[in-house]
Amino acid sequence: MDGAAAPGVVVTIAASLAEVRARVARAAEACGRAASEVKLVAVSKTKPAEAVREAYEAGQRAFGENYAQELDAKSRSLADLPDIEWHFIGHLQSNKAKIVARAANVVHTVDGASLARELGKRATRVLPVLIEVNVGGEAQKHGCAPSDIAEVMAAVRAQPMLALRGLMTMPPADDPEAARRVFETLASLRSLHGGVAALPELSMGMSGDLEIAIASGATIVRVGTAIFGAR
Repeated sequence: MDGAAAPGVVVTIAASLAEVRARVARAAEACGRAASEVKLVAVSKTKPAEAVREAYEAGQRAFGENYAQELDAKSRSLADLPDIEWHFIGHLQSNKAKIVARAANVVHTVDGASLARELGKRATRVLPVLIEVNVGGEAQKHGCAPSDIAEVMAAVRAQPMLALRGLMTMPPADDPEAARRVFETLASLRSLHGGVAALPELSMGMSGDLEIAIASGATIVRVGTAIFGAR
C-alpha cells in the first residue's frame, strides 16, 4: 500500500524501489500485461551518485538524468558499475548533444530534425532514441507537435548512428484524467506511424501516474520521487 512511512521509520532507497516495482507489477497485472513488459527508469536527477549506487545495489540498472553535465559527471563517477544504463530524459539543446551522445545509453527527448542530425553526428556508437511529443500542446513543455512526428522519424532514420525506438511524452501535472488522455493519444499516434514494429517503446508515466500510463500501454516509466524522495 502506498503512503508515508510511520514517524521515526527510515525508508531506504531499496525499500522504496521494491514498492515501486510492486506498483508496476500490480498495474501490469490489472490490465493483463506482464511486469516484464515495463522497464522502470529510476530518475536520479539532482540526487548524489551515492544514491544511484544504493539503488544499483538493490538491483536497479536503468537511471534517468535531465541535465547533460550531471549525466556526464555521474556516468564517470559510477563507471565501475557494470551494465548500468543511463537514460537522458531532459530537454536537450544541440550544443550539449556531444556530451549526451557520449554518456547516455538511450535518449528520450529528440524533438526535432536538427537535434536528430546533431546527435547522429556526435554519436560514436549506435544510440537508441525516442521522439518527444508535446501531445497536449502545452507552451511550457518541450517536444514536437504530433503533426511533425513523421518528419522527425525520417530525420532519425537518416542517421546511421541513431536507432529509433519509440515515443515519449510528459502529461499535465496533478490531473489524472488529463494524463490518461495524453497517454492514450500517444499510443494512438504510435499506431498512426507504424505501430509497435516501428516504435516499440512508449516512455510515459512517473511517480504519480505510472498506473495510468501502464494501463495506456507504457513500456517505460520514469520514476524519481517515489524511489529517491522529494527533491
